[in-house]
Amino acid sequence: MKTLLPFLTFLFAALFVTAAESGHDHATVYQCPMHPWIKSEKPAAKCTLCGMALVAATAPKAGAANEPLDPNLVTLTPAQAAVTGVQTAEVTRGPLGRTLRVNGVIDDDETRHRILAARVPGRIEKLHVNYVGAEVREGEPLVTIYSPEMLTAQRTYVERLRAGTTAFTVSERSAARERLLELGLTAEEIRILEAVMEPTAMVTVRAPMSGTVVTRDVYEGQYVETAAKLFEIGDFSRMWFVFDVYEADLAWIRPGQTVEIALASLPGQLLTAPVDFIDPNLNETTRTARARVVLDNADRRLLHRQTGIAAVRLDAPDLLLVPRSAVLQHSGSPVVFVDRGDQAYVATRIRLGRIGDTTAEVLGGLAAGDRVVTQGGLILDGQAQLAHAAVAGVGDPGPGSASPATIAAGEPKHDAAAYDLLKVLAFAAADASTALAADDLPGYQKNLPAMRQALRAYLAGFTPSARGPLAKFKDSLADSPDLREARRAFEPFSTALVDLVRTEHLHHREPGLHAFECPMTPVLGTGRWLARSTDLRNPFFGSEMLECGDPLD
Repeated sequence: MKTLLPFLTFLFAALFVTAAESGHDHATVYQCPMHPWIKSEKPAAKCTLCGMALVAATAPKAGAANEPLDPNLVTLTPAQAAVTGVQTAEVTRGPLGRTLRVNGVIDDDETRHRILAARVPGRIEKLHVNYVGAEVREGEPLVTIYSPEMLTAQRTYVERLRAGTTAFTVSERSAARERLLELGLTAEEIRILEAVMEPTAMVTVRAPMSGTVVTRDVYEGQYVETAAKLFEIGDFSRMWFVFDVYEADLAWIRPGQTVEIALASLPGQLLTAPVDFIDPNLNETTRTARARVVLDNADRRLLHRQTGIAAVRLDAPDLLLVPRSAVLQHSGSPVVFVDRGDQAYVATRIRLGRIGDTTAEVLGGLAAGDRVVTQGGLILDGQAQLAHAAVAGVGDPGPGSASPATIAAGEPKHDAAAYDLLKVLAFAAADASTALAADDLPGYQKNLPAMRQALRAYLAGFTPSARGPLAKFKDSLADSPDLREARRAFEPFSTALVDLVRTEHLHHREPGLHAFECPMTPVLGTGRWLARSTDLRNPFFGSEMLECGDPLD
């Protein structure tokens, strides 16, 4: 703006002189181009601050001294309008489009990536696959390990088979077989051992899936310990294109949007696929979230960890839009000049949302049909500063329209109706606790329909409860065949309900409701329940440990 000031000073000085000589019914006043508040009626006066000669400006018409003037209104004479070439465009409603360009990496599908580790210590006797990049099939041998520990385990199993049930029980033979499975033998290999009855120290590690060898960490003759890494295998038939999304762009991007990917290894081709997933965890250093696109790679044309450039086609339908060229910035606030007709333009502060390629979303300050200046706005801005020095103080265009939208984001509170529904549910649960504490299964089953109905009424009557802790119990309070199962089903629900009751302080506000806790319940370890009495009666154990627990504040 400062670099334009000398040009604007010369331009408007000439325009003001032209206007003053054009015969209009205006009194002539003179002001400093650099300090517009320094004014004089003498044509040869100079600025008392910088010494510049004052230039002619138009003063208000006679008789209009008492009329308030809008300091943000700029009115051009025909001569000024001819020089500035102001152009306007209409504020419209429509889709907001933007192209987000990102860099990303082709990686393998993490859900189809396996690391093979040694299950037994020993020596690498033979590598069946000895180079990275090899394609392997599921069940194909990768490495053979000589393991004395495996030999010992096989001898033990064979001896127990030969001795029969007279020397070893079925459970002892089963334990020996489980040990072989634990050391890496397959069920087929165990059947072969049972047929030939010849123990061996050789352990063959096989590919758990079809894929490509990503890393190889051993050589023939190398000794390995248990859990030592042998191979890493990835399935390259389906690849991920992974890219970072900055926080400011997260308002735009969503799963399903089309991504066009250009790779150096595929010149002249664009791969298109939708966004499959956006990681909800932000990187603390880069403040970005990772997004991925799933690409088919049956022909192996995509290379592991190669880089690519992508364009994400973003759109948001039916928004109020203003051309980006119309928006100026004043002290960090967006301002546009609105055409009021008769070559009059008023500076108006607006509130912007998302910024598109050529247009921007308007959240406040403009209406559909308004015309805004798209070309010549900087000149109008300079004229406003020279004439009034007031644009920086542009006020709000309407009540609250330029203020950020306020959205309630706290924990939803229970209103009076929701509180009453929760109270009915709490007392129904207290009656169920009393029946279980008395080892009265028929009494509990009799109370169960009322408790289920109270739960359904609460979930239906308080909308936020659909995401609350009790929603998962909507269909889990079923009839139980015995007392033990009834207690195990009731404990998680009762505990979640007590936590909600304590959050709302319902047990403090209702004199006939009390909360208790037991530190050794069978399901959760620490379970809670409600009761109508201050007497400690544990519903999770009943007569076995009736007084196990403590009251809760």
